[in-house]
Amino acid sequence: MTEPTDAKAPTVTLADIEDARPLVDAVAVPTPMLESRWLSGVAGVPVYLKCENLQRTGSFKVRGAAVRIARLSDDERARGVVAASAGNHAQGVALAAQQHGIPATVFMPDGAPIPKVRATEGYGAEVRFVKGVLEDALAAAREFEAETGAVLIHPFDHTDIVAGQGTLGLEILEQIPEAATVIVPTGGGGLLCGVAIAVKAARPDVRVVGVQAAGAAAFPPSLAEGRPIRLPQMATMADGIAVGLPGDLTFRLVQEYVDELITVSEEALSRALLALVEREKLVVEPAGAAAAAALCEEPGRFTGPVVVVLSGGNIDPLLLGKVIRHGMAAGRRYLNLQVTLADIPGGLAQLLTQIGEAGANVIEVAHERISPSLLLDEVDVHLQLETRGEPHAEAVIDRLREHGYTVIDRG
Repeated sequence: MTEPTDAKAPTVTLADIEDARPLVDAVAVPTPMLESRWLSGVAGVPVYLKCENLQRTGSFKVRGAAVRIARLSDDERARGVVAASAGNHAQGVALAAQQHGIPATVFMPDGAPIPKVRATEGYGAEVRFVKGVLEDALAAAREFEAETGAVLIHPFDHTDIVAGQGTLGLEILEQIPEAATVIVPTGGGGLLCGVAIAVKAARPDVRVVGVQAAGAAAFPPSLAEGRPIRLPQMATMADGIAVGLPGDLTFRLVQEYVDELITVSEEALSRALLALVEREKLVVEPAGAAAAAALCEEPGRFTGPVVVVLSGGNIDPLLLGKVIRHGMAAGRRYLNLQVTLADIPGGLAQLLTQIGEAGANVIEVAHERISPSLLLDEVDVHLQLETRGEPHAEAVIDRLREHGYTVIDRG
């Protein structure tokens, strides 16, 4: 998808990323690179996890914020900084501003995750809420900038931000120099193009792939159109990559350096998040699981060794519970059945005996006797069962049908 770049337009080079590294190291930490036996087994090639969920502030965003804020002039520092964020950039800006003694104001969309809000405030920033999505918060931040003179720290569309995020690419090649594919969760594109620039400067053969949530994927239509296109609406649990309009800078750099953009469903995100908790003992937010979700969806698509970037781990415990349940349902760990049986004494007991002998656990049972589809001596029983996954779920259904029950799988 490479296209010529305007030579006069701002850009980011490997030298810019290398120059940014000492500024990043003053605030952020090098994060672990862990081999994943689970994903290696899924993909059939070595797979490694770059754990930015273990970064200070819980995501990669602190890298870019550290560089942008460190390079402010004395006059700019005196005016303070302002940012717009769903949460991760907010924490990066707040921490970097606190370390430099700079006042920070952050505009966040209504409904931003509570842990992200509290962490941002804990770093000393003032949080203001805006109705709508990230673009609405960004508009409010620009108004604040015009009114007060505060310096806007854009979440992705600035050369310092991209250079800071690109330091992640330097770490990836230092930790896995033989990497063949790098998969990166993508919202506004700052991390994706920063990593791509750093990686391809040393290893142009490495394939760099961006992943967006299907319900908030602005890059595919923008790349098809050849310019940034605003999404009319977004719907995804992955708030960290829910960006409805690519930036001018990041769009150009993604065009030039990134090999491919793909999307993943909400089901894929939830399944990947659940598997990372279960198999890797790593807590990530839905956005942070996007690269792992892409690998799980099409494991044969990527040449190994593969580096999967876990971009963030800031997730509300309530959302984590919901996502885990969603992931379990998507993985058929939960089974919802409608079973028709004779309305006679002992009929339900016999049904539950068969379910127990099949090794499933009953979570809920409900009867329905009034339905035009039922005969006078029949009853529908709605069951929610806990299973060990897809093969077990199918075995339970097969067993019930073999014993004469009419079974409808409700998902």
